[in-house]
Order: sequence, then C-alpha cells, then structure tokens
Amino acid sequence: MKAILTKVAVAAVTLFALHGAAQAGQQDFTIVNKTGYSLKHIYVSENHSGSWDEDVLGRDVLDEGESFELSFAKAEKTCKWDMKVVYDDGEAAVWENLNLCQIAKLTLKWNKSTGVTTAITE
Repeated sequence: MKAILTKVAVAAVTLFALHGAAQAGQQDFTIVNKTGYSLKHIYVSENHSGSWDEDVLGRDVLDEGESFELSFAKAEKTCKWDMKVVYDDGEAAVWENLNLCQIAKLTLKWNKSTGVTTAITE
C-alpha cells in the first residue's frame, strides 16, 4: 500500500492561470508520475492553510509515465505550498512546505518494498 508522507492542504484553482510566458508564475512546476499507478487527484494549497480546494486535475487522471504542468498566476507571491496526491485506489501521499519558487519538476515514485511515495525535486 502507498503511505501518507505528511499532511497537505490545497490551493484554490483560481490561483492557477493558463499556460503562457506572459502569465507564468515563479511557482510553476511539472509533476511527473513514476509511481507505477494512476493518480486520481492532485491538491495544492498554501502551506498550513488547513483545507483542500478543488482537484487541479479536474476530471483527468495522471497515468504512470505522464506529466502535468501546474501554472500559477503571475501575481502569486507565495512560495511555500503543500501538496496531496490520491491514487486510484484511494491511498494518498502528502508533502508540506514545498518551496515552489525553487522547484521546477517534482518526480513522484512509489517504493513497493517500503510502501512509501517519494518526491524527487529538480
């Protein structure tokens, strides 16, 4: 089973802008799914907000090997964010205090022997 790493909160979908250089925020990053499983939900929120907003994937699913680019409004100034991913079987993994001003890519991997999901940052 996949394990929860830490608590996470969610970001308002309204904070995210359409992709484009003119609207790009410094927190923009790419999530790469290398877990071996589909991700049904991804939530991102300001660090310690205490609640989750809407799933940034919407109705989509992030399958194994796929990536998802998350864009923020250019005016967004917050750097510290929390993230939660939910697998298709309902298990979840969470990370707190991600400095998205310094992360361009987050590759998610699941270790079958330990049951732990890790996030490798670039």
